[in-house]
Amino acid sequence: MKVMVTGVAGHMGRLVAYMLLEQGHEVIGLDRRAWYHPPDGIRVFQADIRKRPAEDVFRTQQPDAVIHMATVTHLTHRSEDRYRINLKGTQAFFEHCHRYGVKRAIFVGRHTFYGAAPDSPLYHTESEPPMAVHTFPELSDLVAADLYAGATLWRHPEIDTSVLRCCYTLGPLRQGTLAAFLRGPRVPTVLGFDPLFQFIHERDAARAIVLALSKGLRGVYNVAGPPPVPLSVVIRETGRSNLPIPEPLFRAALGRFGLPDLPRGALEHVKYPIVIDGTEFAEATGFTAQFDEDATLRAYRDA
Repeated sequence: MKVMVTGVAGHMGRLVAYMLLEQGHEVIGLDRRAWYHPPDGIRVFQADIRKRPAEDVFRTQQPDAVIHMATVTHLTHRSEDRYRINLKGTQAFFEHCHRYGVKRAIFVGRHTFYGAAPDSPLYHTESEPPMAVHTFPELSDLVAADLYAGATLWRHPEIDTSVLRCCYTLGPLRQGTLAAFLRGPRVPTVLGFDPLFQFIHERDAARAIVLALSKGLRGVYNVAGPPPVPLSVVIRETGRSNLPIPEPLFRAALGRFGLPDLPRGALEHVKYPIVIDGTEFAEATGFTAQFDEDATLRAYRDA
C-alpha cells in the first residue's frame, strides 16, 4: 500500500514512517520541515499542507492511505499561524483526500480534548464530546480539527476515516506534552492534588497508529496504554522532584526558577485527571501495550 504521512519530520512521524516501511508499505512523507537523508524507501516532500505544492503531492503521488500528524501542539503561547495550520491544514488534508481518491485517512488527536474538570467521569468514552474548549481555550484549534475530522465520516463516507485520541506519549524520544512537563529536575504540582496520569510508550503509540491503518478502522477511537498512575509516582519514577505549590501561587511560579511554562488552561490538567477508556480500540484491533508503566517511565528516565 502507498501510504503518506503528513508531519513526517516530527519524532513520532518518523517513528510511524519507519514502522510502515518495516511492514512493506511504500511510504511518502509530507512536511513543511526538512528531513535530511531519510532511509531508502521513504520519499519526503517539503511543503505546507495548506499550500498548492502539498496538493500537487496528493495529485501526483495518488496515495492509497494518509496519516495526518501535521498539527502544531506547542501551547505556551497563542499563535494565529498555529490555528491556521491546525484547523485549515486539517480541512485541506481531507479535501485533498476526497479530491484525489484516498481510500483511508487517519487523524491523530489527543485525549486532552475531553478536558479536565472536578466533575468529569473517571473514564472517558468516545461518545463524549470534547469539552477542553471550555476549560482549556488554548486547545480550541486542536479540538476544532478533531471535530472536523470526525465530521468527515458522514461528509465523505467513501473515505474510511479513523480519528485516534491518544493519551500522552512518553519514552526515549523525550518529546510531547508530558515529556516537556517532566523535563526539568523539579516538577510543579498543585498543593493538595495528585491526579491520575495516563501515558503510553512512544513505540506503542506508533504501533497503534499503524495497526489502525492495517485494520481499516472507521470511527473515533481512544488509544490508551497501561493503567494510569498518580502524577506524584510519574515524577518520582522519572527521577524528578515533586514541588507542591499552593494554587494561588502556581501561575506566578511557572516559567521561573527552572519550572516549565504552561498556558493558563493547563492548571486544570495538573489538578484533575483525564483518563480514557481504550476498550473499543483494543477490541477492534487486538492492540495491547508492549511496554507497561514501569518500562515506559524507565525509558524516559534513562534516555
